Amino acid sequence: MTTMTPPTGTGPLARREARLAWGLLFPTIAAVALVVILPLLAIFWISFKPVGLADLRPPEMVVRADIRGDAEAVGDEITVRYRIRNSNQDKTISGVTLTQAWPAGLDPQEVDERCEISGGFIRCDFGDVEGGFRDQIRIPSIVGQDFLDSGGDLSGEPEVTGEADNILTNSEFTLENFAKVFDSDEFWGVLGVTLFYTIFGTIGALVFGLFAALLLNKSFRGQGILRGLYLFPYVAPVIAVAFAWILLFDPFSGSANALLIQMGVTESSIDFFGQRPLALIMVTIFEIWRYFPLSFLFILARMQSIDTDMYEAADMDGASPFQIFWSLSMPQLLGILSVLFLLRFIWTFNKFDDIFLLTGGNAGTRTLTVNVYEQAFAIGNIGAGAAVAVVIFCCLLIFSFFFFRYGNQEDGL
Repeated sequence: MTTMTPPTGTGPLARREARLAWGLLFPTIAAVALVVILPLLAIFWISFKPVGLADLRPPEMVVRADIRGDAEAVGDEITVRYRIRNSNQDKTISGVTLTQAWPAGLDPQEVDERCEISGGFIRCDFGDVEGGFRDQIRIPSIVGQDFLDSGGDLSGEPEVTGEADNILTNSEFTLENFAKVFDSDEFWGVLGVTLFYTIFGTIGALVFGLFAALLLNKSFRGQGILRGLYLFPYVAPVIAVAFAWILLFDPFSGSANALLIQMGVTESSIDFFGQRPLALIMVTIFEIWRYFPLSFLFILARMQSIDTDMYEAADMDGASPFQIFWSLSMPQLLGILSVLFLLRFIWTFNKFDDIFLLTGGNAGTRTLTVNVYEQAFAIGNIGAGAAVAVVIFCCLLIFSFFFFRYGNQEDGL
């Protein structure tokens, strides 16, 4: 008689283990959702709304209440003043009312037609208040003994009510932001600059990192010091190294220009970061110089894990150094090179601070990330900036799809 065994992973114990695993993973999933997914959804939401900097703060009525005059004795005349304004310059707030407790012992002499004082309260009805509205309400009053006994001041803060349409939370959407992005003549030029900067910056960092790893894949005196020097561009603060490059290549007092002129290479100073297309080439070189140490570290670690026996066998068979590198080392390095290319491409495509510090996006170096900053903060169009950020996300999503679909042939990746 044959006993049937239930399939693996479908029994009660397996189901309890699965529930326990999901329970343990839930805090991590929730943290990832809060840190990554929710901001991403917020960017997509804002990209379909005509949001400016002023719209980030919802419209509200701002009221300041104070007393003008000195209340020192019974019969003195003072003025209760309410200053009211709409915090938004464009949006209308409907149904605006103001309510506050009226101090005992204060006899109002003249009340604004929009207000009434009864039952120990002052109530004002402003109706619909347009954007940029500012006004003052002055109520001359006579001081009584009860007012002096209570301290001679207003009690509490005014309570203001009103409703306004919040562009960030309403259900109105538009494609105007994306139309502005794609209809702009400069968009495709900015995209081309971004691709040039990303592709050549990524490949250059990998190539120089590979050369550096090959040089230091041997044991010699001073190897540790040289490795530390190789890491300097990556670990140094970006604002410090960017400022150093600007000083070095300054057209008026830079050492690079002085050296080129003395050597007879050029007759006049070169504005390395101020003219096309040299500025784009310079920021790309800076990207390669600054980030090749990361590639160097990963490649060197992978090279040192390769078994040296096959190198010795190839050397005994008379293989040249290039043949050894191309036939033995490269197949072993393809995996780490693929991972580094993916990471460096994504990081460089999203890079903002290097270009902004070196050129500010001028002289043909404006990338998509710089465009996000200019749209959102320089112009004040948050919606257009979010639309450009969505375009960046979609570009990277398409690149990642093709990379994993066609370019990733290494096992385990």
